[in-house]
Amino acid sequence: MNPVEALKLEYSFDAGNFDVCVVGAGHAGCEAAHACAKLGLKTALFTLALDSLANLPCNPSIGGTSKGQLVREVDALGGIIGKMADKCAVQMRMLNRSKGPAVYSPRAQEDRAMYSIEMKHYLENLENLTLVQAHVTELLTDDEGRACGVMTAGKAVYSAKAVVICSGTYMESRTIRGEVITESGPDGLPRSVGLSGSLKACGIPILRFKTGTPVRVNSNSCDFTQMTRQDGEDDVPPFSFENEMNGQGVAPISEQIPCWSVWTTPETKKVISENMDRSPLYSGVIKGVGPRYCPSIEDKFMRFADKERHQIFVEPMGRHTNEMYLQGFSTSLPEEVQIRMVRSLPGLSNAVIQRPAYAIEYDLVDPLSLKATLESKIVPGLFTAGQINGSSGYEEAAGQGIVAGINAAMKVLGRKPVIIDRSQGYIGVLIDDLVTKGTNEPYRMMTSRAEYRLFLRQDNADERLTPVGREVGLIDDARYEKFLAKREAIAKETARLRSTYIGPTEALGEVLAEVDQTLPKSGESLADLIKRPGVTYDMLAPFDKERKELPKAITKACETDIKYEGYLALEKEKIERFASLEKIALPEDVDYKAIKGLRLEAAQKLSEIKPESVGRASRISGVSPADCEVLLVYLEQRRRSNAE
Repeated sequence: MNPVEALKLEYSFDAGNFDVCVVGAGHAGCEAAHACAKLGLKTALFTLALDSLANLPCNPSIGGTSKGQLVREVDALGGIIGKMADKCAVQMRMLNRSKGPAVYSPRAQEDRAMYSIEMKHYLENLENLTLVQAHVTELLTDDEGRACGVMTAGKAVYSAKAVVICSGTYMESRTIRGEVITESGPDGLPRSVGLSGSLKACGIPILRFKTGTPVRVNSNSCDFTQMTRQDGEDDVPPFSFENEMNGQGVAPISEQIPCWSVWTTPETKKVISENMDRSPLYSGVIKGVGPRYCPSIEDKFMRFADKERHQIFVEPMGRHTNEMYLQGFSTSLPEEVQIRMVRSLPGLSNAVIQRPAYAIEYDLVDPLSLKATLESKIVPGLFTAGQINGSSGYEEAAGQGIVAGINAAMKVLGRKPVIIDRSQGYIGVLIDDLVTKGTNEPYRMMTSRAEYRLFLRQDNADERLTPVGREVGLIDDARYEKFLAKREAIAKETARLRSTYIGPTEALGEVLAEVDQTLPKSGESLADLIKRPGVTYDMLAPFDKERKELPKAITKACETDIKYEGYLALEKEKIERFASLEKIALPEDVDYKAIKGLRLEAAQKLSEIKPESVGRASRISGVSPADCEVLLVYLEQRRRSNAE
């Protein structure tokens, strides 16, 4: 249905013309709307409940392993999740410190209510953006099948040049707790009805997944003396590079709130085992596919039968509430069973459950129907981002949201689309995996998915992506000048460390001995000393007379680049080889079934997915290296034919 036809419906009315309509105000929608509005486009952001904008239903945290990298990348592009996470954090930690800088990952516990309030207030005051509480039920398309607006349940017709749908877990959703099934979104919020059917009518393939939310208990009913305390760390840099550049060396938290951890007991396992017949997950009530890497507690015991116990984290929901999440304790078992399960845990024998856990099923689009820009291959002008694309997690949603928002804006403005590839960021890995390989379960980002992870560190996300944000128009002059100054300072200090030599002294020998390193026989550069295992930039301060006081972000970048320069050089060679195939474009009009030498399976997969490059084609399941060689030969023959 197009806007003209929609306006002929009884009681329908013209609600206005916009450049971009963004449906859904979770983490994907907020980033998409922010990007479009900042780029000067008249943007409407729709949500079912304004008071739950940027909600954190699954757990009150931002970041974590690989997810912290995503947050910093979104910030480097000019997004907002990092700034909000810094502003609303109640605890900050850097994960994986023992594993090296390639996998260092910042993680923050957030004040959940404050996060939503701050995000809403920020977006309400953003020029070019209109927030609308409404239930969008239909995607509108023109006579050529292009997205051109949306219609709400109230028959309001909003015309637009592009549409971004970020419906999260709300499309045709239902929550499940034992025998109790409720047609609703997360936390009892309204669900989206009709939009999924509208997308299906346009020919977009629809899948169904399942995820869940853990139990929440009142802290007054917890005995923390039986739990292991987990305090925050006071040396973690902020998520936002802008905060970092403004002189905040560490995350701006006034007072950090502790988290706690416990382990399940034999009683926990017994209660679950005795009630598995009432588990919707195993009785067939739940039809959607759940996440493999974040399973419910009953699924953990069933799938990992050899494990006698599982760790549970007790996390605060904010400064002004007693609610605590039992992270790792998601379940769809009946409420009465949940009470027994919770009270079997150490320190929770008298726990009062304020919100029981539940599973939630929802509709989503098959990500194989998307381009790398996150535009639909079926409906031009329609972009999707977040859990509607098969991912899980706030950070994965935000990463897709900013890319979808940027590309919707680029389409409206008639500019070249932006594609972040696997060598540029975790965002690129995430999107490439989804649109090239698809997913049969909620996709979760992990460091192991990124083959260039030593290069894709959380500390250098600005070096990789801020120039992209600048070119797009999301990074202003002041921020870009600070970025250039930081980059120059790193280069200058690194060069100084390479050219500054110190001689062997007794004092230096004592310092090196602390990390099992021997004293050099002659003068050695500071850079060569830093390359040694265990030796740090700070450790050499007493022997470096020319050293100036520099921000931690700069000195840490120098140390990391020097210490791992050999590995980074090898990684850059791999990236160059990767980039060579990514640059070889595959025209949209290629008839793969007519290419001689291409295997039938490869031809079918390539025809279905229509990859933009040979590099992307090489990552499609069912396309072999030999098939890629055939493609290269075909493209060369086509080039010569066109040149004649």
